[in-house]
Amino acid sequence: MNAIQKPGVRPANPQFSSGPCTKRPGWSVDALANAFTGRSHRAKEGKARLKAVIDRSRVLLGLPDDYLIGIVPASDTGAVEMALWSLLGARGVDMLAWESFGKGWVTDVAKQLKLDDVRVFEADYGHLPDLSQVDFARDVVFTWNGTTSGVRVPDGDWIAADRAGLTICDATSAVFAMDLPWDKLDVVTYSWQKVMGGEAAHGMLVLSPRAVARLESYTPPWPVPKVFRLTKGGKLMADIFEGATINTPSMIAAEDALDGLAWGESIGGLRTLIARSEANLRQIAGWVDESSWAGFLAAEPATRSCTSVCLRITDPAVAALPAAGQAAFAKRMVALLEAEDAALDIGAYRDAPPGLRVWTGATVEQADVKALLPWLDWAFATAKAELSNKD
Repeated sequence: MNAIQKPGVRPANPQFSSGPCTKRPGWSVDALANAFTGRSHRAKEGKARLKAVIDRSRVLLGLPDDYLIGIVPASDTGAVEMALWSLLGARGVDMLAWESFGKGWVTDVAKQLKLDDVRVFEADYGHLPDLSQVDFARDVVFTWNGTTSGVRVPDGDWIAADRAGLTICDATSAVFAMDLPWDKLDVVTYSWQKVMGGEAAHGMLVLSPRAVARLESYTPPWPVPKVFRLTKGGKLMADIFEGATINTPSMIAAEDALDGLAWGESIGGLRTLIARSEANLRQIAGWVDESSWAGFLAAEPATRSCTSVCLRITDPAVAALPAAGQAAFAKRMVALLEAEDAALDIGAYRDAPPGLRVWTGATVEQADVKALLPWLDWAFATAKAELSNKD
């Protein structure tokens, strides 16, 4: 077998992981030199650093003045579960799931909280559930962007402005990269490790006035662990939203979050961050249009994620393989790319259909996405040739 010619240019940064995601362009560990280490996070300056993360996030995202934003434990997962444990049970709840994380929230509500009045609307990977079935007299829990499926809701038009229930949105791979209609979202969660390329372990929780009113008027019938508690004596623990965290945060991670926010501000703010992600998606979409072997997992163009781009292998010979064979083929492509330092960590999520997942959030340079695409073709051709030789 003759060796298939490799592309002449590699991405300058081959890090396309979907979490933790690549750092901002030009990042180095020097960005953490002034981290408030070896001191209490409750000291005046420590609390001020945490409050700065909150305040600058508010401004960069354009949050309404009456929305609260706080730093909470355990990344986006902790933020979501804090909301579920603290807010649900007052009304029936509609759960939307079309990928693994959304299905995880269904498990939390149905099997852990064991709520009686739960409706679940599910769709296979690549699709959205029928959003018209949602009843906004009930609480609604959903992901804005399905990180493991590459499928996002196209907009917020389907969400009722006059809803009686709360909308609880896991937006960890959407915040800072997609337009969010804040007036239609009562709880939004995300983590530093996604679009802004921060360090892991910390979550962000955004609450609307309606969510705060629920917290102060409703007490769940189940025990609420300390790290999930948002109220004391029937009143919101407001300090959480002023930099007084529930448990000890990493001040190095907080410094890194501040660095990412400063970068976002310096390049033009939210509109620029969104534009960078959308430009990366367009780069891949143009390549997919010409590809003989790759397609989007997202069935509808309007639902294609601009951060977690999931690709399936459409080549007939590979598609005809059993599921295990398709998975092995995709893993071989991933291994080839990693060995060449052309792309790192781009395998599909373990629960998702076999394929590739390329992170294209705001910290990813468009030039690196452009350089990656010929390498994807090379990896496919090489793996296909190996498969043919086995036959």
